[in-house]
Amino acid sequence: MELELPGTIEEWNAAGADYLPGHLGIRFEKVEPDEVVTKMDVTESHMAWNGFLHAGAVVTLADSSCGYGTIRSLPEGAAGFTTIELKSNFLGTAREGDVKCFARPLHQGKSTQVWDATVFAPDGKREIAHFRCTQMILWPK
Repeated sequence: MELELPGTIEEWNAAGADYLPGHLGIRFEKVEPDEVVTKMDVTESHMAWNGFLHAGAVVTLADSSCGYGTIRSLPEGAAGFTTIELKSNFLGTAREGDVKCFARPLHQGKSTQVWDATVFAPDGKREIAHFRCTQMILWPK
């Protein structure tokens, strides 16, 4: 079974509209095998009770970015993928504006992919999180 991938950025955004990325307002600006770029407006629903951006919202932004990149760069014949490990380091936060994520592959093999993502504050200069995940490539049985 061959996966049918979206062809335009509008189709990539529509693919996740009814799922967690859509519910969090994650917008995909670029989905390529070597880079994924996303944005998310920081709203009250993204905050922890203490008024800071919730770590789970940041992880979801980075994980979604890496996941879309993995799908976009699956080896021919692969059936999909699943995350087998992820790690985040938080360096700062944001209370308003758009946070932006850049995800890039570190390794793209037949059995695994490793992706790194960096999330930036609305000023575009201050890094608020570094993220790494390992994806296991799934093959038809």
